[in-house]
Amino acid sequence: MNTAEKFQVPALGEVWPGEGGIYAGVMPARGDAPAYRMILGAELGRFEWGPYAEEAPVTGLIDGFTNTLVLIESDDEYPAAKAAYEHEADGHNDFYLPAVAELYEIWLNLNGKNDGWVWSSSQRSANYAFHMHFGDGTQSYGVKDGELRVRPVRRLPI
Repeated sequence: MNTAEKFQVPALGEVWPGEGGIYAGVMPARGDAPAYRMILGAELGRFEWGPYAEEAPVTGLIDGFTNTLVLIESDDEYPAAKAAYEHEADGHNDFYLPAVAELYEIWLNLNGKNDGWVWSSSQRSANYAFHMHFGDGTQSYGVKDGELRVRPVRRLPI
């Protein structure tokens, strides 16, 4: 694929050939963080978020990439983040568990084209982590030792 073909952006919700998933739109710039395009990977299955009744070393609601790296480098096990981090598609291995704000942007961009509850990388408390229903946009939180679907994301600079 030549450079011009690589940057032909597909329609929202369409597979982006060679990028590991479907084009899920743009995450707007926030603070010092620049805007980026999001690629939504395939559903990986159902996983626990992580240990119940333990504070995880993440508090971010916006940056799933950083959240995922912090969880992966932790001494505790975070199965949802690990599954997303280890995902590879189309030769890309830079996937992560999206933050709750990223999931919301994906839902806005895809207009409910995906269905079901998915974990975010955003913790709410020692007992709960945020998740989102892609069908109707509901955001809530669930017990960390419960199993929900994981949809990894990767980002492309704009």
